[in-house]
Amino acid sequence: MIPIGRGQRELILGDRQIGKTAIALDAIINQKETGLVCVYCAIGQQKSAVARVIAQLRKYEAMNNCIVVVSTGEDTPGLNFIAPTPPTTMASTSWKKGATF
Repeated sequence: MIPIGRGQRELILGDRQIGKTAIALDAIINQKETGLVCVYCAIGQQKSAVARVIAQLRKYEAMNNCIVVVSTGEDTPGLNFIAPTPPTTMASTSWKKGATF
């Protein structure tokens, strides 16, 4: 097990159907009361899968402190390649008090 902690950038890689999204959602939902901004970047996923993730975040009222960036499998390869850059920038600047996007 790898700890996912406060103020950390985590890249979760692995095979299909092993629970990568569940780990990320659990970390986001558990940090909703801390006031931290969590950034979730979905690359190459289907729109329906991303919609389920957003619905779950809304269900647990975690969307107030969460930014979701999506690049689906239907997008161009170039867009999928650069997709991690904007959320990384958002995450690096969101720690500043009062940062808005």
